[in-house]
Amino acid sequence: HGAASFDLIRVGGADVEGSFVVSGPAVVAGKLPDSNASKALGVKYIAEYEKVYGKGMANQFAAHAFDVVIVLEKAVPLALKKGKPGTKEFRVALKEALETMGRTPVSQGVLNYTATDHFGYTPETGVMLKIVAGEWQVVPN
Repeated sequence: HGAASFDLIRVGGADVEGSFVVSGPAVVAGKLPDSNASKALGVKYIAEYEKVYGKGMANQFAAHAFDVVIVLEKAVPLALKKGKPGTKEFRVALKEALETMGRTPVSQGVLNYTATDHFGYTPETGVMLKIVAGEWQVVPN
């Protein structure tokens, strides 16, 4: 997942041409079909990130930070109904909110946390990429 960076292509050059990596959708958001649940959020992430840091600077790791905000915007209001921030009740309620908030698209995939699955990413999350002519190409399913 971490290998899906433009630095791999830059440093590897011709030696990595034709290589495959599995990635979160954010790196190639604009190349995804409109039906992909993460496309719009990935495109938004890239636009916002590159506005601040420059074209081609968006990366996997910053996309996860972008996604944390999406998750917290969904979970915190649920937790606030049961506890005040800084209290044990709020911490318990926040954990419960995360585990019960349901399917949540983010720029890096689709999350569905449960009490037994704190990884949360659903099977529809990952995309297979191939380096073609020095660029990421999405490999169709």
